[in-house]
Formats: sequence, C-alpha cells, structure tokens
Amino acid sequence: MVVRLRSRSREQSLLMVVRLRRGREQSLLVVVRLSRGRKQSLLVVVRLSRGRKQSLLVVLKRVQQYGVEVTLDPDTAHPKLILSDDGKQVHDGGVGKKLPDNPKRFTQYLDVLTRQSFSSGRFYFEVQVKDKTLWALGVARESVSRKDAITSHTPENGYWFLHFKGDKLSFNDSPSVRLPVRAELQKVGVFVDYDAGLVSFYDVEARAHIYSATGCTFSEPLYPILCPCSHDGGKNSTPLIISPVNQTD
Repeated sequence: MVVRLRSRSREQSLLMVVRLRRGREQSLLVVVRLSRGRKQSLLVVVRLSRGRKQSLLVVLKRVQQYGVEVTLDPDTAHPKLILSDDGKQVHDGGVGKKLPDNPKRFTQYLDVLTRQSFSSGRFYFEVQVKDKTLWALGVARESVSRKDAITSHTPENGYWFLHFKGDKLSFNDSPSVRLPVRAELQKVGVFVDYDAGLVSFYDVEARAHIYSATGCTFSEPLYPILCPCSHDGGKNSTPLIISPVNQTD
C-alpha cells in the first residue's frame, strides 16, 4: 500500500509505504522518501517486528552525512546558563549573572542558540541528553522572541522543539504530540531539510526515528537551540552536550 502524505510541488513528494505481514510475526515497513526531480534527498527506513522480538531500525547514514559543526553563542544564553569554554556544553547554574543588555539574549527561558544559522539546504547535529530528567532541543527561527514570555515553544511561535520531562517525551505543537518514551535515551539527532520543510528527530544510540514535522514553512535563518531546563535542586544538573557526528555502522 502506498500513501501519498503531502506534495509540496511537482518536484517534491513524500511517500509512505506500509507492508503488514500476518503470521507468527508481524512486520511493519515504512519508507519515507523526499525526492526533488531525479535526485533523492532523504531515505528513511523503519522496520517494526511484533512477536517475541521487537526491533526498530532507522538508516541514519543518509542524514548523518549532513552533519555540521556548531557551537553555542554566549551572547544568546539566558543569564542563568553556564556554557563550557568550547561552546559545546550548557547547564543551569541556578543563579542569574549580571550581564550587559543584549537584544540577542534570552531572558524569559533557559534557552541558548548556536553561533551558526542555516537558510537553505540540509543540516544535522547531535546532542547528548544522558542522565537528564528535563530538557528541550531543536531549531528556532532567528526572529523568535528573546525577551517576552510566550504561551508555548511551538512552530507557530518559531520553535521546533522535542521536549522531555520525567517520563514524558513530546513534540511541542498545538496540541502537543505525545511520543513513546524510549528507555535510556542518551543522544538525540536533529535533521533539517530547509527547502523541503522537514524537521526530524532521531534516537542516535538506538538508530530509531522519533518524530518528523513535515510541511514546515521556513523563510528566515534557522538556529539549533538547546534548553537544559532548571537544575531542579541538582537532580537535573547534567549538561546538554553537542556531540561530534559519527557515521552509524
């Protein structure tokens, strides 16, 4: 069975192929393909096996090849955030620092952007979330509000955020999209195809697809964004860490 989910132009198509096999074991095969003319921009394969054994496999190599080097921008970091000298780690220090007024700085939420932004093409980065009980990460538009409180970090407000709290994992949207909690989620990969309007999240260690937002409209630079959230009395003091992208075997 082939289901056409969305067509953004004559050159772009999003296909989902679902195959269900009956018997002692059931399998679900999902192929998501974004193609532009004769060139294929993304191929993701997900296989679920039901029965005594359940496995989930996502081919990450195609997105990992778009890995980029990014570092956190201290000029955008909330005053309570502490960044490492190399710009790869961030955590909540608990006490707000006295810093010069800066229009780029977040003052309402514990957010920080990277120095690098992207206005076309594809990019991918990975963030270690191991041992954290609360965090959020993804990408944000350049024009997001830095000073004012907003109702939610959703695409409508310029954020494409994966959010984890305790035992709940969700994609921030209106309404929020609840996602299956993945045991021992240690590292999250974020892939963006700017021209195709796609933002995807991956469980890197499990080589599993978590969620994709499709049909997004981008008209300005996008920045990777990290939110380590409150340290919660030391329970959530572990930093978020931007990790080097290593090709999945």
